[in-house]
Amino acid sequence: MLSEDQVLEILQKVGAFRTGHFVLISGLHSGSYVLKDAMYAHTKETSQVCREMAERFKNDKVEAVIGPAIGAAILAQWVAHHLSEMTGREVNAVYADKDGNGGFIVKRGYDKVIEGKNTLVVEDLTTTGGSIKKVVEASRKAGANVVGAVVICNRGNVTKEDIGITDPAKFVSLVHLSLEQWPENECELCGKNIPVNTDVGHGREFLARKK
Repeated sequence: MLSEDQVLEILQKVGAFRTGHFVLISGLHSGSYVLKDAMYAHTKETSQVCREMAERFKNDKVEAVIGPAIGAAILAQWVAHHLSEMTGREVNAVYADKDGNGGFIVKRGYDKVIEGKNTLVVEDLTTTGGSIKKVVEASRKAGANVVGAVVICNRGNVTKEDIGITDPAKFVSLVHLSLEQWPENECELCGKNIPVNTDVGHGREFLARKK
């Protein structure tokens, strides 16, 4: 299995993890940024990361994999593919849709696919655990037996209890990130006159406002 540093190297290679001076959606400033969608354009690296996710659950009798649309639907496909190869039996892949009320719902007939099955929940990034918890809840509502959850990056020290995972199910993160961040008026990077990145995040809006 790959180490955390090796997984992080893959994310850096495809531009999914960057360092510099960024303005987050919250308005806070940070020296690091996770651009999760950047990885999906690179099938080789996406497959590599998903194989690592599958590796952690190859002995947990997973029968189906589910992720929240949009990005994690891609993860679900790849993780299910690798689990199928590792176990020698078909593992299905489905995704959960947003329900329009801030939650998720399993529809399109996918509820019947996971009903009564040992199901693994996958996600690319978690900060509070809110989204992945909602997918866990939606999966259980559809009749799935949630045997665990796995994320690529856990940047909020999210625990299994935060997302409603109870023993013997497990919650796995390939990479744990503690991203230092500051309020605008306390930003150390601003104090050092390090240019704000305007390609990702909300740096462009920040600079326009400062003018």
